Amino acid sequence: MKKKLIIIISIIIFLVVCFIIILNIFEFNEVKSEKKLSRQMTLSNNFPDEYKPYVDALKGKYPNWEFKALYTNLDWNYVIKNENIYGKNLVPKSYSDSWKNTTPGQYNVEVDSGWVDSSKLAVEFAMDPRNFINYVRIFQFEELSYNSSTNKVASIEKILYGTEFYNKIVEYKTSSGNNIVTNKKYSELILSAAQTSKVSSFHLASRIKQEVGPFLSHSSISGTVSGYEGLYNFYNIGATSSSEPMGAIINGLKYAKDGKGASESTKAKYLIPWNTKERAITGGGIFIGSSYINSGQNTIYLQKFHVYDTGDGELFWHQYMTNVLAPYSESKIIYTGYQNSNMLDTQMSFVIPIYENMPELPCMSPAISSTDFTKDNTKVYANVETSLNVRCGPGTSYESLTTIPAGTKMTRIAKGKQKGELWDRVKLENGLVGYVFQNYVKEDLDIEVEKIELSVQKNTINKGESLQISSKILPENATNKTLTYTSNNTKIATVSSNGKITGISSGTATITAKSKNGISANITITVYSPVTDILISNDNIVMQKEKTLKISAIILPEDASNKNINYKSENESIAKVDNEGNIIGISEGNTNIIISAEEGNITKTIKVTVTRKLEDGEIIFDESLKINGNEITGLENKNNTADKIINKIQTNYTVEIYNKEGKKLTGNDLVGTGGIIKILENDLLIAEYEIILYGDANGDGKINSVDLLVIQRHILEIQKLQSVYLKAGNVRKNNKNPSSVDCLLIQRHILGLQNLEQ
Repeated sequence: MKKKLIIIISIIIFLVVCFIIILNIFEFNEVKSEKKLSRQMTLSNNFPDEYKPYVDALKGKYPNWEFKALYTNLDWNYVIKNENIYGKNLVPKSYSDSWKNTTPGQYNVEVDSGWVDSSKLAVEFAMDPRNFINYVRIFQFEELSYNSSTNKVASIEKILYGTEFYNKIVEYKTSSGNNIVTNKKYSELILSAAQTSKVSSFHLASRIKQEVGPFLSHSSISGTVSGYEGLYNFYNIGATSSSEPMGAIINGLKYAKDGKGASESTKAKYLIPWNTKERAITGGGIFIGSSYINSGQNTIYLQKFHVYDTGDGELFWHQYMTNVLAPYSESKIIYTGYQNSNMLDTQMSFVIPIYENMPELPCMSPAISSTDFTKDNTKVYANVETSLNVRCGPGTSYESLTTIPAGTKMTRIAKGKQKGELWDRVKLENGLVGYVFQNYVKEDLDIEVEKIELSVQKNTINKGESLQISSKILPENATNKTLTYTSNNTKIATVSSNGKITGISSGTATITAKSKNGISANITITVYSPVTDILISNDNIVMQKEKTLKISAIILPEDASNKNINYKSENESIAKVDNEGNIIGISEGNTNIIISAEEGNITKTIKVTVTRKLEDGEIIFDESLKINGNEITGLENKNNTADKIINKIQTNYTVEIYNKEGKKLTGNDLVGTGGIIKILENDLLIAEYEIILYGDANGDGKINSVDLLVIQRHILEIQKLQSVYLKAGNVRKNNKNPSSVDCLLIQRHILGLQNLEQ
């Protein structure tokens, strides 16, 4: 009888799964266009209003942290529908029913040993990013690329503290049972794996703790599982859920053995088989990097919830974990590691997904019972002597979202009626939603604001200048005269909480002051950006008679309000210049071209040497070289030696090459940006060309991380690039100042992902 009952239950489960699959097939056409739209995602530093208070609170606490909004263009209900599918998200069987799928036939059925399907409420809570924008859980949104300046063995050890991996020499067993003792610690293997895979070592260490726990005896890494002796899987890659005993672990060890039938190239890429712990840690790191982080799923959240990648296929399937709370719990491990390493104040970057049509309030945790609250809409204030913590949940064990000063007013949206300590759910004036201890709030009676009048001394300010707004609030006896100031374009002008406007870049911005009860007033500010400098691509030009060359001049800053430039020749019988910066060689000789900004007293001088006109065929350049006036590009991306360049120039004259310091280059000497090719007739200079190797911004003939540093210093205005090096740094060739986009292209070239076009 018991055997028949088991068979009947198995059939029911099978039919339910089949029904879900068939239902999804019927719904495919309905959502196909919607899924296609989901690929059109953008990153921005501007967050929607419902996110801003949480992000702003963290910015105030950690000013070195950077927050990016990932606009997915996905509808919230559509996302939950595709994630709330049987078996896709699991919770421990020991959890309360509020966390579990209670559908008949699916309730408490072990999808994996000890794990059952989660409730829709659990999925909504785990996927709502607003629940986790606090100083601990934010780390599920951390960008997970390797950073050599922060990834150190000592810091990894602090993450491993409290586990058997901590300060431990690595030992492992071979397939024949022999015990091998290495000379490396686990922290050293993790750092090496991070360097190879380009994945954060903190992420790899935290992922190991998350997947196999604190003990070296875990079956996935013991090397003693029957039939899979001497195999290791530290990240449980391929450990798909199974109801069989040790099903997930066996599946993971099958992957460690042969990649579950993967091709030879794939196994070589991931160092399979993972028959040593070093191969398992490094190969698994490469898998995580290439399969997730380097494909756009570069946060723990995006690895768990497949709502974005850089491909154009279907979403919601490429998910690293089934534990619905894996990002939640793993973020605490990462935070603790950073905290123990005293690294929380360093520069970090976080990518937070944005969905359309989200609920007005953050989705509540299934651990918080709605029956413990009654709906409310009472105005209250912080009735404390100094300050009050607003927490993520109703208790001191929950993280603090922000700290508000005494007297801060808010709306109580749900009044607590729990047993023991009473906690209220409140909404601050900036929109942040959290929980406060009920004893520390008191009801407030307001006299509402009816009108706001704003004024400023002037409506036009310079970039970098500040201006204070004066405000008048009516009636004068209004209870709460607090105003919230916002700018409609923070790239043009920002405004502080007390109404201080600061000009950021040229343009016009509208500043809005808003009272607690929604009354608002606006003023318009124009920001003027004065000229600070002129960048030129060359300060010494050699050109032929009757030829024309164009001067490359850039006004700084890029957002300067007046970008007009004047050009003048000191001797027009030698060379003339027009209003566009085109120089025309008139006769042999020397003169200067004076470049001046129309605004301010800023000038630059270019020395011009005009030589005789060369006839066709006197100098023939290899077709791989690109000649633009007196500039030569089109070099190879590496190994440009003096001999190799000279051999690409056919002429009866003498060809000499000099580097940026004026040293003559010969033989295998490297030629880079700023190098000068001189054509001589009996020691008389008849032509000169300046070399540009795009990406080589320091002129050493190589394209590497040194060039990235040089360009970054230029962007940060620490040390500006000048003359031809400015052009070399602008690998996009759009005649603009080098930017972070150029750095990204150079970085992709260095990593072998995309060669620079010369």
